[in-house]
Amino acid sequence: MEPESGISTPPPRNPSPVSLFQLSWVNLSRNLILAYQSLGVVYGDLSTSPLYVYSSTFIGKLQNHHNEEAIFGAFSLIFWTLTLIPLLKYVFILLSADDNGEGGTFALYSLLCRHAKFSLLPNQQAADEELSAYKYGPSTQPVGSPLKRFLEKHKRLRTALLVVVLFGASMVIGDGVLTPAISVLSSVSGLQVTEKKLTNGELLLLACVILVGLFALQHFGTHRVAFMFAPIVIIWLVSIFSIGLYNIIHWNPKIFCAISPYYIIKFFRETGKDGWISLGGILLSITGTEAMFADLGHFTALSIRLAFAFVIYPCLVVQYMGQAAFLSRNLESIPNSFYDSIPDPVFWPVFVIATLAAIVGSQAVITATFSIIKQCHALGCFPRVKVVHTSKHIYGQIYIPEINWILMILTLAITVGFQDTTLIGNAYGLACMTVMFITAFLMALVITFVWQKSILLAAMFLLFFWFIEGVYLSAALMKVSQGGWVPLVLSVIFMVVMYIWHYGTRKKYNFDLHNKVSLKWLLGLGPSLGIVRVPGIGLVYSELATGVPAIFTHFVTNLPAFHKVLVFVCVKSVPVPYVSPEERFLIGRICPRPYRMYRCIVRYGYKDIQRDDGDFENQLIQSIAEFIQMEAGEPQFCSSESSSYDGRMAVISTRSIQSSSSLIVTEIEDFNASNSIQSSKSLTLQSLRSVYDDENPPVRRRHVRFQLPTNPGMDIFVREELMDLVQAKEAGVTYIMGHSYVKARRTSSFLKKLVIDMGYSFLRKNCRGPTVALNIPHINLIEVGMIYYV
Repeated sequence: MEPESGISTPPPRNPSPVSLFQLSWVNLSRNLILAYQSLGVVYGDLSTSPLYVYSSTFIGKLQNHHNEEAIFGAFSLIFWTLTLIPLLKYVFILLSADDNGEGGTFALYSLLCRHAKFSLLPNQQAADEELSAYKYGPSTQPVGSPLKRFLEKHKRLRTALLVVVLFGASMVIGDGVLTPAISVLSSVSGLQVTEKKLTNGELLLLACVILVGLFALQHFGTHRVAFMFAPIVIIWLVSIFSIGLYNIIHWNPKIFCAISPYYIIKFFRETGKDGWISLGGILLSITGTEAMFADLGHFTALSIRLAFAFVIYPCLVVQYMGQAAFLSRNLESIPNSFYDSIPDPVFWPVFVIATLAAIVGSQAVITATFSIIKQCHALGCFPRVKVVHTSKHIYGQIYIPEINWILMILTLAITVGFQDTTLIGNAYGLACMTVMFITAFLMALVITFVWQKSILLAAMFLLFFWFIEGVYLSAALMKVSQGGWVPLVLSVIFMVVMYIWHYGTRKKYNFDLHNKVSLKWLLGLGPSLGIVRVPGIGLVYSELATGVPAIFTHFVTNLPAFHKVLVFVCVKSVPVPYVSPEERFLIGRICPRPYRMYRCIVRYGYKDIQRDDGDFENQLIQSIAEFIQMEAGEPQFCSSESSSYDGRMAVISTRSIQSSSSLIVTEIEDFNASNSIQSSKSLTLQSLRSVYDDENPPVRRRHVRFQLPTNPGMDIFVREELMDLVQAKEAGVTYIMGHSYVKARRTSSFLKKLVIDMGYSFLRKNCRGPTVALNIPHINLIEVGMIYYV
């Protein structure tokens, strides 16, 4: 289950038939392997829907319509729903709207932000558009349509678009709460069919034990049990296909006639309003469909299409057809339709496989929830949380401890609170259909702005699928009082948290933007900046991509001394899924050469993982050295003394660093990082060092030293600047960050004060600190307190 790299080896110019056959065979075999693996990750949830669809449909107002015509009509609805939404909408259309191989709600929003100015955070740069992943799409030539200009012009519409995306993401998180509850509770309910001794309380306790075990195992990562997932789902699919085929032949072969849409008309003619409300149960047959698009990044569109069209779709259709054939002759079995339809000799094996398949389906949705929250955080819409990368080989598999335990508590609360799969199903169906409804809207915008098709075509797509999904959504909304309120409450809570964080982050960024230091003032101070320049490198962290942050003047005003080499570091997310390491560093100069002031922008995609590999300082020094060399060799960087010194940036590739001779790198291993303290004559420092060594045994550390190459042709000013850089690195690196307090102005409205002073401040105090999130060593950290009045 390796991620898609998006890079393929081009075939030769005049390929022979044999080489073409080999290429096509390798491609096909690779996609078949990925299709096999996708069965366990993508389709676990969708394939377990037969456990509860018929029982959820016919319990309620359809109790007065338990007859063969109603059963046939329900199956016809399920068949055409599976055909039109998962097969037509997702497999044939939506899987083509990937973002560098990534799918999901945020992938569509990312595509839109790159092809139109929809982003609300003003930290985009022209250099970001040069990223190889940024140019992904059918055309890089923007077309200015009136609708696009209208949306870009009105900030409220762009805010509304963000709210819609956040609401869709919140509903996906709601799926992560509801899927384990309904899947596990439905699977263990089979024990009520045979073991009459088990009470509802005992079944509930068993379900809770399975759920606690499921969430407790999350920290191991899905890759440790991934090899078990696909075989379990395959055995499950073979089981339900075989049982469905047996029931068709044994009970009622006439069920094949129900494929005709005529039976849908008969169903609504007979049931009327009750049949419309029962659609809330029918839509459970397509829950989990969104996973096909959301988990696209780990597979290929072709592999997911092959798996659904040739395995999942036939198995589900035959299973639903078989259940309908059984129920048409056994109407009293509707409350336990799936388990009653299983022949007695194979009941227990199928029960075990059903339980395992339910756990697999839950696992996939929980993992997808982690990914959604990671993407929300990267786009500045979720508080900082601990993200653990659980696999060295499978990129993108992550674990978020805080979210995991919150999901577990909410899932247990819903399981214990409802104790009924029908009520949970009402909530689950509303959550899934809302996500599909929002996805259709975003897809229509992608058709217009990204694919650059006519607005008429996008409107036809939107109206067709909104009509179908709107009917189901309206039926699901009718059951808000019967459990449907749960995803709405959960989504509102998560969406409020997301929007408050995004609003506070945006206000804080705008404060920095409007209060940055004037370059004319810095230039007027001269190279010493009017303060004492001490040996070493000072890394000043800021969210600003341009300009000098106000925190710098706040620091030097209170402590008029700073390091000889200054680097203003900005770690930012760009609206692409991944940024290759060769394009990650963007280096520039802020003031003229004697000032020794640089800027480094570190760019990450919304699915990138910021690893703590301990090599950031060395990569930064090498990148700056490479920039100094490149600047001296390219006249456009250094010829215009009158032009602005801020804003001229260059991408420094790690490959060019490795092959460059700017600096000679030597690695040594030492056991003591603070030899200066041991060699000190101060008795106090020596005693402190001995106490530290007693408590912390020496650890082997990799120490990197830089030296200038013996290059007689090197420019004297370049050599001097590189020498200053090397000496500053040897003197030590210090990290300077702002410890900010964000408060609303006194003239602000009551709502703004409530959001900033209470909501945003609470989230900042209870989330991970920026120093931990950025892997900054505390021993080298200086924090500067500052109040932001926004």
